[in-house]
Amino acid sequence: MVNRKIRIINGPNLNLLGTREPDIYGKATFEDELAGFQNEFPKLVIDYFQSNVEGELINSLHEAARVKKGVILNAGAYTHTSIALGDAIKAIDIPVIEVHISNIFSREDFRHVSYIAPYCKGSILGFGMDSYRLALKYFEAYF
Repeated sequence: MVNRKIRIINGPNLNLLGTREPDIYGKATFEDELAGFQNEFPKLVIDYFQSNVEGELINSLHEAARVKKGVILNAGAYTHTSIALGDAIKAIDIPVIEVHISNIFSREDFRHVSYIAPYCKGSILGFGMDSYRLALKYFEAYF
């Protein structure tokens, strides 16, 4: 049987989706969206991890590399600050797709730098929750 296990990892403050800046991030919680993703992509086995702690995100990437086929990572603000997350992605042997709900290039200048993008299979940003959906479509086609 083909391994179709995908982990979605969300970083800091993404646990506040649905209430945090709804004009940027929308009004749905991520859990609401996840249920829709699981229905829309029945060939994929999707699990979800969220943490506000950088080291826990790194541990989740390491664990995913052992048992998953790929990762969709929204590292939140750690995208722009974490060399350690970039190193963790570089160290694992599964594709990681960087996603962002907003277009980071239309926001503050410091958000224009991604320390994880050079080690990711690709980056999808600015399409709201559809950023995740597009990454899932890649993995669906990848198998």
